[in-house]
Amino acid sequence: MKRVLLFLLLCSSVAAFAQAPTRVRGTITSLDGDVLSVKSRDGRDLKIQLAPDLGVTTAKSASLAELKDKYVGVTAISKEGRLVALEVHAIPPQAPAGHMPWDLQPGSTMTNANLEGIAQASGGNEITMNWKGGSQKILVPPGTPIVAFVPGSRADLKRGETIWTSARQEADGKLLSQRINVSKDGVKPPH
Repeated sequence: MKRVLLFLLLCSSVAAFAQAPTRVRGTITSLDGDVLSVKSRDGRDLKIQLAPDLGVTTAKSASLAELKDKYVGVTAISKEGRLVALEVHAIPPQAPAGHMPWDLQPGSTMTNANLEGIAQASGGNEITMNWKGGSQKILVPPGTPIVAFVPGSRADLKRGETIWTSARQEADGKLLSQRINVSKDGVKPPH
């Protein structure tokens, strides 16, 4: 009986691991039906199965004022004892709130929260991010990419455009995406 329980526990752990989200950033190389081919930023050739109800959004430049009082994600690094933004972008409400390590570059973090304050500061604007149970102040230097998203379609998934998606790896190893953010007119989604 113990062996059967151990086997069932192992199988459920493998199934859960197989469905863990995988962040994919890269450049579209082709679209063939429901399979999007992407050259990842680390040089791998990936094939992403697109869900039948795929949501596509296109990136557009925004300002901090446009994102004030909205739910945003800020990728940052620590410099001289303060967080400095690498990019600021609108995010969907289902993204988990808080401050956590991120994989943009070594030592980077992600803060997902409501952008509640913008103040002039030495070196740019200091934004105040608040979420239930926490708060973070982040410096946004001039020239930092600030991106919002607008509804797009599969027609926006063109060769040469860059994408960001959180794909689910299925038990058979395939990557499945329900939602993709894609570049448009030179504005890129978060890296």
